[in-house]
Amino acid sequence: MDEPTTAADAFGEIILEVFRLNGRLIDAGDSIAAPVGQTSARWQVLGVVAGGPASVAQVARTMGLTRQAVQRTADLLAADGLVRYADNPHHRRAKLMTMTPKGQQALDYIGRRQARWANRIGGQHDPEQMRTAALVLRRLRESLE
Repeated sequence: MDEPTTAADAFGEIILEVFRLNGRLIDAGDSIAAPVGQTSARWQVLGVVAGGPASVAQVARTMGLTRQAVQRTADLLAADGLVRYADNPHHRRAKLMTMTPKGQQALDYIGRRQARWANRIGGQHDPEQMRTAALVLRRLRESLE
């Protein structure tokens, strides 16, 4: 059996911290979005759709999730009137999600709360170190892609 290298050990540490961070970010996102009846998952889908009409598959690719997971969330958002489905001129069956005014209001509210939270958390750390960490994570993700 191969022994892990120093680089492999360091990568393993990053993996564990990313998993732990992901859990905390989901919890924080759920708290931020809760006052308008949303969750982190719903917020993520709304955030992608805010950039323009998108199919469920496009949202899934953007977020790195399965189409099925996004479909369930999208259907709940549509049932609550935050997004609506529209015909897709490029695909007969894959509808496009578009933001409704109600969805935009919810996203705007969440955005304001998220900014306050990010200012508080981000203000506790050196911006250059955070940019370096983001760069390393981006490069690791690109290696996996």
